[in-house]
Amino acid sequence: MNRVAIVSALIAFLVGLSAATFSELRIFLPAILKGAVVTAQVSVLSIILFLFMSLIAGIGRSRGNTAIRWISTIYIEVFRGTSLLVILFWMFFVMPEFGLTLSPMVAGVAAIGLNFGAYGAEVVRGALGAVPKGQTEATVALNMSAYRRMTRIVLPQAIAIMIPGMSNLTIELIKATALVSAVTLVDITYAAVQQNQLHYRTIEIFLITVMLYYCLAQFVRFGGEALEEYFTHHLNKRV
Repeated sequence: MNRVAIVSALIAFLVGLSAATFSELRIFLPAILKGAVVTAQVSVLSIILFLFMSLIAGIGRSRGNTAIRWISTIYIEVFRGTSLLVILFWMFFVMPEFGLTLSPMVAGVAAIGLNFGAYGAEVVRGALGAVPKGQTEATVALNMSAYRRMTRIVLPQAIAIMIPGMSNLTIELIKATALVSAVTLVDITYAAVQQNQLHYRTIEIFLITVMLYYCLAQFVRFGGEALEEYFTHHLNKRV
């Protein structure tokens, strides 16, 4: 048997194996894709809250007055030192005891955004501290207001420094959205578990689940690299 025949036989075998393995794909894939939509919704909303809280708490802890520093520090230490799953349970199961009932989506977004915002605040604080002090001293000498000093000089340089760390946290945030299944949200992970219990196609179902999470993570990674390149190029032009 020549090489062409061997290769042809191997390709035919792999095609047949793939067809047999993924023959029931149309049965469970729509449910997993619906879960992917929920994961995307939770991720986007959580990322917005995470970035907002990171900036507010990071700037507050490093540049605010005494009261703001204390408030920022308490927020960071409480949410950074507490399990995300416990925070999620508090938001969904405990808050109604105080008269505040949150939907599963709101509870999931609030828990994830606030938890990761505490970690992001330290990234922001470190980035602000990495900006050369001479830059700030020059703005003081030019009699710039604190707002203009922060928005035009310090923050643009800090953003370029903080992007890699914030990108990593964003990827971790997307993976952490799997915990929202604990408060009845049918995300990718929960949908995959349900479909596996119904169809017992473990390899195909969880392979697709892994691929979906990987694609979301790569989207964030490439976006972070593009932002870092943009800010670095922009700052170099200004210099």
